[in-house]
Amino acid sequence: MDIGGSGIKGAPVDLDRGDLAQERCKVLTPHPATPDGVADGVKQVIDHFGWTGPVGLTFPGVVTGGAMVRTAANVDKSWIDTDARALFGGRLGGLPVTVVNDADAAGVAEMQFGAGRDRKGTVILLTFGTGIGSAVFVDGVLVPNTELGHLELGGHDAEKKASSKAKEDHGLSWEQWARRVQKYLAHVEMLFSPELFIIGGGVSRKADKFLPHITGVKAEIVPAQLQNNAGIVGAAMRAAQQRP
Repeated sequence: MDIGGSGIKGAPVDLDRGDLAQERCKVLTPHPATPDGVADGVKQVIDHFGWTGPVGLTFPGVVTGGAMVRTAANVDKSWIDTDARALFGGRLGGLPVTVVNDADAAGVAEMQFGAGRDRKGTVILLTFGTGIGSAVFVDGVLVPNTELGHLELGGHDAEKKASSKAKEDHGLSWEQWARRVQKYLAHVEMLFSPELFIIGGGVSRKADKFLPHITGVKAEIVPAQLQNNAGIVGAAMRAAQQRP
């Protein structure tokens, strides 16, 4: 399950192939995106598949211990300090639940099955959607909950200027948006000196429209191979790891 600012989507996952086992189901994220409202949406997707096994869920914020939500930038602030594992587990009739930061989940999947496979050094996955999520890996090991979308850029949270939502809200062309993304990537590169940027989120399907306009970054930049399904796959991977 992948919980986003605009949609809640999920599907059973084939962990041998790192791909969806069935076509995904998506419902709209409620507004306001309160814990109870989001839990209802998650249950709707789970019920669609008649699923009775372990459930991995991504969350757009800092998550500690596979359970506790510590930040909530693009959902209702009542999520902060919520035990999401207990909330979802209760709503899903006691199914075993694991909750992980959304970009961390996408990054884990891309490092195992996608664009980061067998890559060493520092690799940074960035998901561009309602906000900007980040997952940082050093020699394949995740540094969790980095939340680099909230770095300050031009006096604002970077995601307010360079997310795909910002592109839509400001009516930017792909080239105009690419210039903003380039400034953001250059800032992240200055801080972390990665060998590779992986660009995820829904925009990864349209990488040919903006990546050619990004020229002022030294690191290699590639689109996510699992595209917008990476979060679902990574959440399932984490759920499987938590099984006894």
